[in-house]
Amino acid sequence: QVQLVESGGGLVEPGGSLRLSCEASGRTFSSYAMGWFRQAPGKEREFVAVINERGGRTYYEDSVKGRFTISRDNAKNTVYLQMNSLKPEDTAVYYCAADPVFGLVTPGRYDYWGQGTQVTVSS
Repeated sequence: QVQLVESGGGLVEPGGSLRLSCEASGRTFSSYAMGWFRQAPGKEREFVAVINERGGRTYYEDSVKGRFTISRDNAKNTVYLQMNSLKPEDTAVYYCAADPVFGLVTPGRYDYWGQGTQVTVSS
């Protein structure tokens, strides 16, 4: 079992930055690939980024490439999402998820989920 808790969301102006964190419980964090997803009101949950177990491989959804960076610190059981140059269309609830398999972009394939953190980009 892996329990995930996200933090770091908030209200930010367009062009601003936020860093989301997702802390995992358990001693097997380093065995899981970690993904970030987001869900805007009235829309389906969508893939944002994923990082492999050791942090050496990452993959991003096209609209966030060059603006968002996923990273992890296995000593702290934490995965991060640094979001720069934020746009109003980035507004959503952001979720982290864990799965033993790297590279999954479909939400239904992930075994474990956090409760989400709200990100609002508005002036």
